[in-house]
Parts: sequence; C-alpha cells; structure tokens
Amino acid sequence: MLKNPAEKYRRLQPIALPDRMWPNKTITAPPIWMSTDLRDGNQALIEPMSTAKKLYMFQQLLAIGFKEIEVAFPSASQTDYDFVCNLIKQNLVPHDITIGVLTQSREELIKRTLKSLQGARRAIVHLYNSIAPSFQQIVFNTDYNGVKEIALRGVRLIKELTDLIPETEWVFEYSPESFSATELEFAKEVCDAVSEIWQPTPERKMIINLPATVEISTPNTFADQIEWMHRNLDRRDCIILSIHPHNDRGTAVAAAELALMAGAERVEGCLFGNGERTGNVDIITLALNLYSQGIHPELDFSDIDQVCQMVEFCNQLPVHPRHPYAGNLVFTSFSGSHQDAIKKGFSKKQLDGFWEVPYLPIDPADLNRSYEAVIRVNSQSGKGGVSYILYQEYGFDLPRRLQIEFSRIVQQFTEIKGAEAKSEDIYNLFKVEYLEQCEPYSYICHKLEEQIDGNPSSKVKINVTLEKNGNCQIVSGQGNGPIDAFVNGLGFDISIFDYHEHSIGSGANAEAICYVEFQIRQGQPLFGVGTDKNIVAAALKALLNGINRESALQNQTNGIAE
Repeated sequence: MLKNPAEKYRRLQPIALPDRMWPNKTITAPPIWMSTDLRDGNQALIEPMSTAKKLYMFQQLLAIGFKEIEVAFPSASQTDYDFVCNLIKQNLVPHDITIGVLTQSREELIKRTLKSLQGARRAIVHLYNSIAPSFQQIVFNTDYNGVKEIALRGVRLIKELTDLIPETEWVFEYSPESFSATELEFAKEVCDAVSEIWQPTPERKMIINLPATVEISTPNTFADQIEWMHRNLDRRDCIILSIHPHNDRGTAVAAAELALMAGAERVEGCLFGNGERTGNVDIITLALNLYSQGIHPELDFSDIDQVCQMVEFCNQLPVHPRHPYAGNLVFTSFSGSHQDAIKKGFSKKQLDGFWEVPYLPIDPADLNRSYEAVIRVNSQSGKGGVSYILYQEYGFDLPRRLQIEFSRIVQQFTEIKGAEAKSEDIYNLFKVEYLEQCEPYSYICHKLEEQIDGNPSSKVKINVTLEKNGNCQIVSGQGNGPIDAFVNGLGFDISIFDYHEHSIGSGANAEAICYVEFQIRQGQPLFGVGTDKNIVAAALKALLNGINRESALQNQTNGIAE
C-alpha cells in the first residue's frame, strides 16, 4: 500500500446541498422492488444458470412476492433470448407481473431485445449507456455530446419500434450507467433529453434508474446525489425514480436506505446481494430492515431457509453464515452472557406485545427459524451442543441443516435413554447414521478423467466401481464435475441442494469429509456424509451413504405400513 494514497486516488468532492432534507426523513413504506437476480445476478455467476434453474428461480421470485423481475439480457446469449421467448409463449408470466429486459444502446441489440418480447402483455425495456467522464475518454473515445447521443439514438429507436407494437404495454427505463461518478448537471441533461423523447405522463410513467455502478462514496453523498436529481429532474411527476446500488465499499444497504429517504421510489437488487465484484444491494437485508421497524416489505421471507436453499442451488454460491437475518449463525450466541440474556428475554412475558429480546432484532420464528434449533452452547447443553461436540472433539463442522437433521436423532436417543448423551454416544450415533451406511451400495474405487483446456463447458468422465448387494458393478457417467457425472451415471432422479467439504486432521493423517444434501424423486431432502483421504472418493461415498440412508428410511416406512 502507498504511504500517500492521495497521490494515486482522487477524493470525491461532496455535493453542494446545504438545505438537504433527507436526514430528517424516515422510511414509512416499502419501495417498488425489482429483482435483477436472473439478469445482473446471473451475469456474475461463475457458471450462469441453466434454463431450468432460471425458471425455478423465476417461480420462487414470484412466490416471494416480486412484481417486477428483470429476467434476461436477451442480446447477450441465446439462452437468455430463448428464456424470455419461452416465458411469454408458454404463458408463464402472471397477469400482475411485469418482466424486464436490459439492452445496450446499439441498434442490432435493441432490435433483438424487442423481438424476444413479442407477445408480452407488459414489459420493461431497460436501456443503458455509461456517461461518466472516464468512460467517455477510455471506453468510447468521445465527449459529453457523444455519450449523450449514444443514449438518444437508442431511445429514438425504441420509441419508433415499440410504437409499431401497441398490443404490448411498454414501460421505458433508462440508466445513465456510472451515474454516481458523473457530474449531476450532465446526468440531469441526459435524463431530461431521454424523457423528452419518450414523453412519459403521470398515468404512464417511465423509470429513471440511477446506478452506483461502482460504489465510490459514503452513503450520505449518494443520498445527496439522489435528492439533487429528485429536486431537479424535468417531468418529475411522470418519473419513477429508481436506484441500483453496488456494494464495492460494503455500504450498499445503507446507501439504498438513505436514497429512499432522499426521494427514490424503487430499488433494483438481488437476493443476498449477488452481483458483479462485491455484488448488488441485498434486497433481503433491505426488506427485513424495514420489517424490524414495523413496516411490512411486501416480500415474503417467512421461510428463510427455503430461500437460502433455493439461492445456493441456483447460484452455486454459499450464503455466508454471518449474513444478516439469513446466515446459519445470525441467531446463534456462543457467549454465555449472551445466551443468558437471550434466554431471559424469551422467558419474560412481553406485556405490551412488542418484541424485546436482547441480541435478537427480530423473532427468528417469523422467518421459520427456531432459536433452540440453531443455538450453539457448551457440551452439556443437550441437543443444542451436538454440533459443538462433534466439531470440538472430532473435527466435524456440520452444515446447519445437517445439525438440525442430526439433532432429531440425538433427541430420540436421549429420550429413550432417559439421560444426557455423552460425546462418545453422539459420535457413535453420527457414525452409524451417516458413515456406515453400506447397503445396498458400497464404494470400491473410481477413475476420473478431466479435460483441462480452459473451456467452461468441458465435461469430466468418471468410472466408479461399486458393490451392490454383494455384486460388483461399474457406473460410468460424465458431467460438470465428479458428483454431477456420478449422478448422471447412476440414472437416479437426484437433485443436489448443498455441498460442503473440509479436512479432518493435518499432515499425512488428514482426511477429507464431505456433506451432500440432496433429494431423490421429489422425496424429503436428506444428507449423506463420506470420509476418505481422497476428496473425490469422500464425495462419492457421501452420496452413496445418503442413497443408502434413503433406502433404509423407505424400508422402515414400508415396514410400518405393512
């Protein structure tokens, strides 16, 4: 790091707004929410979602309550283009939902974008181009008039083409990309010129979306920028003022909240803040911040674990255990004094009806979380200490949903025994239930072939030698990774929901342990666990142990039924 970073980095100058009003405002109602998970979030994934995953997430976003969903960047890929077309052709967009698509301000891209929306009842056409000085000079090799004309060419073309398709209710949206790094007077000039061409009315408003494409200021400065635009934009009563904050400085949520106080009416973001670099603004945190202040966000997160599972499955990215409201550990206390205060808070009757439990800003039950199910206490605390014992004494760092699943087994054991389970009891229960499930399948060996050529679509091939009911057989398959290839080779209807791995021990004696959560034929999700010195073998064993567990559970169920 430089001793004097001011020699390299310019300090952003504050906005001259001495009569700013936003500091005295409060948020009293939720904004219009626009989910960009399927577009901005999808673009930021290492492996973009398949069509099936996009459709699954789209349906889940509907269930959560989003009324506006940016579904694709149709000109960016054939997958995105086809996805938009299929949503419309298959009549998968409910009547009260508005889908949105993004396009750059280029003629061929605009035409392809509008073609993808053929037959839509109502759609947002979102045009963007960057107008910041650095983009003028570095990217476009032009000046202020040049980037302004790029925007206006696209606006004119969209208006011309959409006028020919009156059967669709068009909503126009414009984003001056890198707004927060652009002079306010010029941003207003461009936005006013755009609205003059589109001619919105109070009855048929357009959207002006102001992105912090790269977060470069403290949240109060962004709020000043939004309030200045809110005050000075032409045709303000015909405009929905929207924001699209990014999280480069880690303050996107705060910037969004202050921007809403400053006059913004609409927020674009992603579940858990997925997006390029450090991500977009996190809609879940924003929404539940409102909820904690007594304002219903009009989004339903009453089963936060299901939302976590869906996002992790679709994005192939984990939700951080300390993520606000949703992380595995956010309602968990390790400190004895915290635990004591929380337990006293639960036991104290809330005479006035308001939630007042120390260290818990909202009731975990509102998100379908049980505090007892996730509390981590010492080794003498019964089922709440199960995961603690396994980690501290045996090195098993169980995923939270596995902690819950296994705690039920321990609880049943303690109820039958009539006493507290010792650490040896807990370890043996875990070993029998998860590591020693060897019927009908047991792992013998495997051979893996990987093609390393930099091609993201490259497949791996695997041959796994198994013993099934005493007979050897070889399962062969290919896929995106060893587990995917093995699942394809087995031919079962298996959906993988979660995967964790870590080492046990160190040096020559270290072993890998894998935890796989999956579902067979629309049954109940369950875990398989495997250990081996080879990480791939551990993963294969985990899946087989899980399949064996599912088979054993089915046999128990059939036996009870008979």
